[in-house]
Amino acid sequence: MASIHLSIIEDEALVRESLADFLSSQADFEIHSTADSVEKFLALQKTDAPQILLLDINLPGISGLEGIHLLQKKYPNMEIIMLTSYEEEEHVFEALRRGAVGYLSKRSPLLMVQEAILTVAAGGSFMSPSIARHVVNFFRFRQRVNNPEVELTDRQKEILRELVDGKSYKMIADACGITLETVRDHIKKIYKKLQINSRGELVSMLLDKRI
Repeated sequence: MASIHLSIIEDEALVRESLADFLSSQADFEIHSTADSVEKFLALQKTDAPQILLLDINLPGISGLEGIHLLQKKYPNMEIIMLTSYEEEEHVFEALRRGAVGYLSKRSPLLMVQEAILTVAAGGSFMSPSIARHVVNFFRFRQRVNNPEVELTDRQKEILRELVDGKSYKMIADACGITLETVRDHIKKIYKKLQINSRGELVSMLLDKRI
């Protein structure tokens, strides 16, 4: 299997170097480039594009959130995972709205960062558990306040948590000890209750604060 090409934008040298050292030591990864700001990353004269970018929010100059559009304009096929100390809901939702596909706390173990990259490279999305919990709590609050008629079973709530955490259907089936077909059936019922048709609409409901 070809190596996954990674880039890192992080202004804290110790964090940036620790990530680069760890990830470059893994057989699955190859470091494409590192930078301490969005501006320096954009100025790199690289003809090839990284597959995945680990991006901090609190950067000198252009912030990580502000930089997402510029970064994706230069590398339209690059997937962005936020790796930041900001865990507030508004930062998570804004990053997703702007195009990030993952959101990790800097407190995440290096093995979780590795898992997140592999998940995103396989076409999924990923949130560290602490951040996913904020998102789930937001769902519950909005559901209670704005949609009191929507009632999910305990199993459906469990599957929703896994879904929000970026898990694939197969991963959800394994985590819940049920079949893949049962997962699909539950998700179909969840979507029906929320009056949506896809995971994308689920994210949109979060961003629009409709639930």
